[in-house]
Amino acid sequence: MKRIVEYRRLLNIAPETDLGGLKANYRNLMKEWHPDKFNDDHERKAEAEDFSKNIIEAYHFLVSISPETQASNLAEYIQITNNSIIDNYTYKGQTLAITFQDGSVYEYFGIPKNIYNKFLNSSAQVRFARRHIFHSYTYRMASKQTVREAV
Repeated sequence: MKRIVEYRRLLNIAPETDLGGLKANYRNLMKEWHPDKFNDDHERKAEAEDFSKNIIEAYHFLVSISPETQASNLAEYIQITNNSIIDNYTYKGQTLAITFQDGSVYEYFGIPKNIYNKFLNSSAQVRFARRHIFHSYTYRMASKQTVREAV
């Protein structure tokens, strides 16, 4: 959750901002902070390069958790969470990353320690996650790894 708040603050957007508003703020910030605007001042150019990288990272992250993005990927998400087995997971700073057997990795944000402990101690972790995590917390697809078939 901390990362979400920081990225929204960086792009100067409210939680209810849609993709159009997010894109508009992103474009305006990139116009203002594009490194090519500072060709004569090397110190400001280096600062603009770092800041523009942060802007790009924030934009891509916020697009990945937007309701519009999640709605367009809902069928695939439901398919994965209903039919795939949890292969691995990590928990750090209220972020739970779950790797499924198909290679998909989803991050869930704002998971309290007590919910993680219940998940950890559950005899059926995937069932617990389906009931209490998958559709209850902000999530995004972090990566999709290809699973190699045995030759």
